[in-house]
Amino acid sequence: MSVLKRDYIYNLMLKGKRTDGRAFDEVRDIEVKTNVIDKAEGSAWVKYGDTEVLVGVKMQVGTPFPDSAGEGVIITSLELNPIASPDFEAGPPRENAIEMARVTDRGVRESGAIDLSKLCITEGEEVWMVFIDIHVLNNGGNIQDASSMGAIAALLTTTIPAESAGKGEDIAMPVKDMPLGVTVINIGGSLMVDPELDEETVCDTKITVVSNKDGSISGMQKSGDGALTEEQLLKAVEMACEKAAELREAHLSDLQN
Repeated sequence: MSVLKRDYIYNLMLKGKRTDGRAFDEVRDIEVKTNVIDKAEGSAWVKYGDTEVLVGVKMQVGTPFPDSAGEGVIITSLELNPIASPDFEAGPPRENAIEMARVTDRGVRESGAIDLSKLCITEGEEVWMVFIDIHVLNNGGNIQDASSMGAIAALLTTTIPAESAGKGEDIAMPVKDMPLGVTVINIGGSLMVDPELDEETVCDTKITVVSNKDGSISGMQKSGDGALTEEQLLKAVEMACEKAAELREAHLSDLQN
């Protein structure tokens, strides 16, 4: 990024402003549409400002892990498609794509969002495997939060295709919680939620906090060379949890099957 653009963002920050006119604790406009992929068991399209992601959930009968013989399996992947940004290249997932997939996966897994015991068909032999596939269609910054929103929106509208697999009647995905990731950045000592692309590029550090309906934290990931003071960290967590509660009510509360 050019020095002029970097200075412009910092000077705006010193005046309590952002490039798109938002307050420091304000997210961009969000749109969520579900059931957008006919071939998937659950799906969602999410738009965070200019960032767009498409999430599909596929279900497949498979073998459980040896240490969780009575539980289903979750596998999350994320693709940074070249159509989304000139910075993305075709080929195997890069490190940042793997990291974002893991943060999304961790939020779903550690929150207990899915009752994995209800995905067991025959203990130790057959369980339902949940594949969460995230495709980035356009990068306008903060892919992580859009992916988190898209994953839980898709899961909330997923139907397990038991009948077609000869495993009984179709049932709704047993979703128990709605973990949401909210990213907070530090620019010159000021904390801002939901960074757009230029802000994300110049920030000193970035932290994503995944919180649950009861306000507990199921995931956290920091990136960037900068550090946060204890006071800044606590403030970032507070901002993230408060914003997640607002977003959950506004965009997810009416989606569950």
